[in-house]
Amino acid sequence: MARRPVPGAFLRSRPIEGAFLRSRPTQRVLVIGLDCATPQFVFGPQRFDLPNLQGLVENGCWGLLRSCDPPITAPAWAVMMSGRDPGALGCYGFRNRKDHSYDGMVTANSAAIRVRRAWDIASRYGKKVVVLGVPQTYPVTPVNGWMVADFLAPDTNADYTYPKALKAEIEASVGGYIIDVKDFRTEKKDWLLEQLHALMHNRFDLARHLMTTKPWDFFMMVEMGVDRLHHGFWKFCDPMHPKYEPGNPYENAIRDYYIAMDRRIGELLALVGPETAVMVVSDHGAKAMLGGVCINQWLINEGYLRVADPLGIRKRIEDCSIDWSQTRAWASGGYYGRVFLNVAGREPQGIVRPDEYEALRKEMMERIEAMPGPGGKPLGNKAVRPEDLYKTVNGIAPDLIVYFGDLSWRSVGAVGFDSIYTFENDTGPDDANHDFHGIFIMDDRSGRGGEEVKGLQILDVAPTVLDLLGVDVPEDMQGKII
Repeated sequence: MARRPVPGAFLRSRPIEGAFLRSRPTQRVLVIGLDCATPQFVFGPQRFDLPNLQGLVENGCWGLLRSCDPPITAPAWAVMMSGRDPGALGCYGFRNRKDHSYDGMVTANSAAIRVRRAWDIASRYGKKVVVLGVPQTYPVTPVNGWMVADFLAPDTNADYTYPKALKAEIEASVGGYIIDVKDFRTEKKDWLLEQLHALMHNRFDLARHLMTTKPWDFFMMVEMGVDRLHHGFWKFCDPMHPKYEPGNPYENAIRDYYIAMDRRIGELLALVGPETAVMVVSDHGAKAMLGGVCINQWLINEGYLRVADPLGIRKRIEDCSIDWSQTRAWASGGYYGRVFLNVAGREPQGIVRPDEYEALRKEMMERIEAMPGPGGKPLGNKAVRPEDLYKTVNGIAPDLIVYFGDLSWRSVGAVGFDSIYTFENDTGPDDANHDFHGIFIMDDRSGRGGEEVKGLQILDVAPTVLDLLGVDVPEDMQGKII
């Protein structure tokens, strides 16, 4: 029988009612998260020599893990560990509208996630948990164990640990905590590579310390360096990237990083025995970025957006003087596009009548998807209404979510371009965009023997973790037990 919640500080509401049936003996669970780790480097003929990950594959099961929509770090890790999609979470990116004003955007930190994640549920059942560097955990929250915040912590002067005393222990044991490589969009590639390896080793050093000094039932860490590596070095390593140059000095940067990381994973695996189920997961994959679509420039050209600024000067859309009386739509840039409509009675100076709303969305979807690329052929865009992606739509979602060129093109929010296409990134050098599929590997000691599992969804991870831990899986989790 699954354990019932125990009394204590972590019981903040009624016990969880209704759950899936248990499917296997209770185990400890180790989750190693590799942000942006990409299937082609781990599985199949293009894989690198990664003996520790391959050993987990051969002893357990593996598969492509379909990310959420949109496939970006926030909200993907929160989706993974809550078992709820972005619509249910009300979180559609790192920055979300807090209201229907034109400039009311807020960063989605831990306070944006208002549902329990796997470690919260495990805590309520008396399980000891360690959470290290998982995105959207700053500010830290109480758990039945220990938490070290993610890269949203501003610096190490902040209270980035729970309990607070853990911060001094980290400084004494590993010499301090490297939160992130803040300036990874840079042309200083030697410096960047050095910083990325330092970040990785610091994260694994701390993981080793916590694994060997804390009693735990659930341990989860996320290594962010893979994501920064892909964005900084993809064009140097991928022959299919339009800016690839054979024989460049960074041609093996991604391969060498994965190999070094695999060794560190092996060190952690050596610390656990057969009572521990091991998962290795990523929140999304990566692919070559071919260019950017200047979404607000397109909206201006098509008559949806009116700005008073001179159009020959490049500016962020946030810095422009927008004539809202003549604007029906504006957009936000990033690895995917978000289009917002200026609706009468909803936005302060809205002009789109509610009875025109659906017709305008349909018109814009059709025109975005018919958008030609630089060569004249359709770019392969996809524009989606949030209510078609999610069971529920909480918070303030974009009116349209847009993927340009099957995610081979990013969304550029700035204006003042001669063309709607650009091959320069408005946020600094960046060679890769996110892809829909990440990785999933699990050795639950059941002797699966390298079984490939198809159709895996990011929503499936949290219920599987809880099932392995022997605690009830909430009925409103949207995924299935793997």
